[in-house]
Amino acid sequence: MIYIGLPQWSHPKWVRLGITSLEDYALLFNCVEGNTTLYALPKAESVQRWREMTGDDFRFCFKFPATISHQAALRQCGDLTAEFLDRMSPLANRIGQYWLQLPATFGPQNLPALWHFLDTLPKAFTYGVEVRHPSFFDKSADEQALNRGLHERGVNRAILDSRPVHSAKPHSEAIREAQRKKPKVPVHALVTASNPLVRFIGSDDMQQNRALFDVWLKTLPKWTEKATPYLFLHTPDIGLVPELVHTLWPELQRQFPALGDEPAIPQQNSLF
Repeated sequence: MIYIGLPQWSHPKWVRLGITSLEDYALLFNCVEGNTTLYALPKAESVQRWREMTGDDFRFCFKFPATISHQAALRQCGDLTAEFLDRMSPLANRIGQYWLQLPATFGPQNLPALWHFLDTLPKAFTYGVEVRHPSFFDKSADEQALNRGLHERGVNRAILDSRPVHSAKPHSEAIREAQRKKPKVPVHALVTASNPLVRFIGSDDMQQNRALFDVWLKTLPKWTEKATPYLFLHTPDIGLVPELVHTLWPELQRQFPALGDEPAIPQQNSLF
């Protein structure tokens, strides 16, 4: 079993592809990364509408709001966390995992705050953590402490693979902006809990994307022997991500026959 989706469920460029709502998106993919909650808490009526647009087999992987992960740095944020979880509660049985995207300033000295935050969360959900501080990527005692703490708590270490976008030629503003914003960190493909989360940040060079994705075609099937991974596919211009799906799906289907046919999205070249 594997979940595959995109960082969001709508984009103006997808309208011409027939994807106009979460309901349309959920017919094509079985999960979504849910970036929107990093920036703002959704309205209660929106959350209820999202429930009505999806089935019980669909999974949301919402980020904790930046007010918790960045501004409060996980400290004294019990009220903010309770408000967030309460707001998302109509989707409780469709949460794949809630996860923290921590800033690069969140280093080894902050691990006690991370452990306290995770230890106070409701046990009913699965959680993930994405780190960006260099000390968590140098295989030092600091990284070992991070991995050990996550493993002991059954928390997933979210994996960011930004190799494609940082290997791309900076020939467009979308590429240049992605290269400025996306962390350039080593890819440490490891499993600390039962739902490893991989974020593959592709470029607009589909041949390069296919080559760099090869390692995941070998790794993900091994993980599914004991875990259920989540794979999210990105592109610098997110409106073009269906082309990345079209590029990678045939090999993904070979590795995971249960995925079925490629999502019925028209090829980008015929529309843009």
